[in-house]
Amino acid sequence: MKSSKIFLFLALVIALLAGLCAAFPAEGVAVAGTTLHFPSLTRILNPQRQMDVEAYLAEQDSLAEVAATRQDSIATLRSSLDSSDIRFWFPDGDDTFFDPLFAQMEQARTQDRILRVLHYGDSQIEMDRMTNRLRAYMQGIFGGGGPGLTSFATIIPSYSLSLSANGSLRRQSSFGDSNVARARGNYGPMLQDFRVTGNATTNLTATTNRSADDRVRQFSRFTLLFNNRPGPLHVTFTDRKGGYTDEQDCPLEGVQALHWQLDSASTAVRIAVSGTADLYGVLVDDGPGVAVDNIPLRGSSGQQFKQINEDQLTAAYSQMDVGLVILQFGGNAVPYLKGARGMSSYCKTVAYMIDCVHRCCPEAKVLFVGPSDMSTREGGVMQSYPYLPTIVDSLRATANAHGAAYWSIYHAMGGLNSMTAWVSQGLGGADYLHFSQRGADVMGDRLARAFDNMYRLYLMRRRSHNNQ
Repeated sequence: MKSSKIFLFLALVIALLAGLCAAFPAEGVAVAGTTLHFPSLTRILNPQRQMDVEAYLAEQDSLAEVAATRQDSIATLRSSLDSSDIRFWFPDGDDTFFDPLFAQMEQARTQDRILRVLHYGDSQIEMDRMTNRLRAYMQGIFGGGGPGLTSFATIIPSYSLSLSANGSLRRQSSFGDSNVARARGNYGPMLQDFRVTGNATTNLTATTNRSADDRVRQFSRFTLLFNNRPGPLHVTFTDRKGGYTDEQDCPLEGVQALHWQLDSASTAVRIAVSGTADLYGVLVDDGPGVAVDNIPLRGSSGQQFKQINEDQLTAAYSQMDVGLVILQFGGNAVPYLKGARGMSSYCKTVAYMIDCVHRCCPEAKVLFVGPSDMSTREGGVMQSYPYLPTIVDSLRATANAHGAAYWSIYHAMGGLNSMTAWVSQGLGGADYLHFSQRGADVMGDRLARAFDNMYRLYLMRRRSHNNQ
């Protein structure tokens, strides 16, 4: 076939496709219960440019580093930080919001204290994702060690601790599988627990995961947190490496805690219980310093805080010395929020969640972490959920109005339509909703960098005050 005929054939095909692009309805055509879409001519001629995530992150980190090291004035530094995509938004714009927290973190080691950061979230933080990077930063600066709060038996495996349990245990949860037992609000700080009726044992072993931070690979301080039922609870604690064994009995009902402190750190311990109690969890630490606890609630949008018994939650928090509570939610609500009514309803849920934490743990600061960019198929193309920018703005306003700081994953990853770039460059999952492990590490580091920026501002403000 002559080249001229091939050219004419291709030109005809292109012309027909262009005509189809121009004529095809933007809303698509319904065929046999399925809506067919065809890209518009404008979209083909002007394709959406995809961001280079690695270049974007490098540029943002460079700007943040320059801003955080400026020494000319506090006002100039704060102005620079406010322009960053990893900035915090504070109630009433108060940039001293975290100062009391930083002061407590600095003093924890000298006070032989373990100050806790509780990181609640949906499936984005399962297996200690994101939390592990924040923990590594905070313990690197302020001291402390160990993986922190864990359930008595395995619910979701963790990169930071190996856990195995057996015995007469029944899981009770405010979320998840409908077959899981409900407990009328008695779930403790993890919003789920295990009821023991008889005998049960858990074995805690240091992680062998190569990506885990060294500080979680040993532990020396332990607390069993539980709600005791009638009759004494007998507990045997054993250091499986050092041979140390201790037995304790708790005859008191209600929310209680038993503690152990080893002379030297271990990598494997066993806790055996006998009696009837709701086991809230085990604090696995290597203090003093800061502990950062990973508390994932798969499928949750935070509404489970409405189901908690606040008196029991208050009693549990009082045993834990909590300095900061992070609430990372919204991702599970985004696909279903399509208008003002739904947004208003969800903001009320978020407001209740924040207020509940303030009531149960009034000394702690609260940070709400908003959802990431998330993609859905619109007109045959993956792009951000249409209502997502409004959701982010509404959640920020709600958090600040109820006395919580706000941090935006959506902004920290590049904003509108950034998830498609994260997915294509190996940082996002194939569902266009979650991060890959590498992406979760990046986002955890960005949250840690945001805290580091505010800590540097705190130090600069303190130096300025001392020099006056």
